[in-house]
Amino acid sequence: MNGRPLFAVFVGGKSRRMGTHKGLLEDPRSGLPILEHLVSLARDAALPVVLVGDAAPYDALAEGVPRIPDEPRGAGPLAGLHAALRYARRARRTHVIAVACDMPFVSEEALNEIVSHRSEAAVLAPRRGDDGPWEPMLARYHAAALVDVLGAALAEGQRSFQQFFSSLEVEALPLSSAIDHALRDWDTPDDIGA
Repeated sequence: MNGRPLFAVFVGGKSRRMGTHKGLLEDPRSGLPILEHLVSLARDAALPVVLVGDAAPYDALAEGVPRIPDEPRGAGPLAGLHAALRYARRARRTHVIAVACDMPFVSEEALNEIVSHRSEAAVLAPRRGDDGPWEPMLARYHAAALVDVLGAALAEGQRSFQQFFSSLEVEALPLSSAIDHALRDWDTPDDIGA
């Protein structure tokens, strides 16, 4: 297995509340679309990149980046994770780092922290507070340990990251200032100005 994680950018959301495809919004630091910023960040870190979900709105962006549909289609973000885990296993990658295309504040520092953190857990994920929900985006997943377990959970109708996490060994990624800032996402136009 290869030591460099697969960087999976989730692009399949409908963006109803935003009113436009969120990965096309301008990253406030680089001026690039958020999707291009994330791809560039991964490439600079020598991480292979894949777009997960319906990537049709991004056909003009991220040239040369593989696109994979959710598995199964129509089953939400957990199905996207399942597709990314299967892709990683075929590509002989040990881990998948999941990010969403509406996360403009993912930085080199935050990415380095999640790549370099030593952990044998099936999932390494941040959370805000001991009782807070796990953050499934900007989390690292062990492909071989999870792909079949997640496939079975999806077949049983599971659609919730939190429910899925409750049955797993999840280690908390330390909530540094870089990680905390990177977790900010843009779901509505109001989020952009916040």
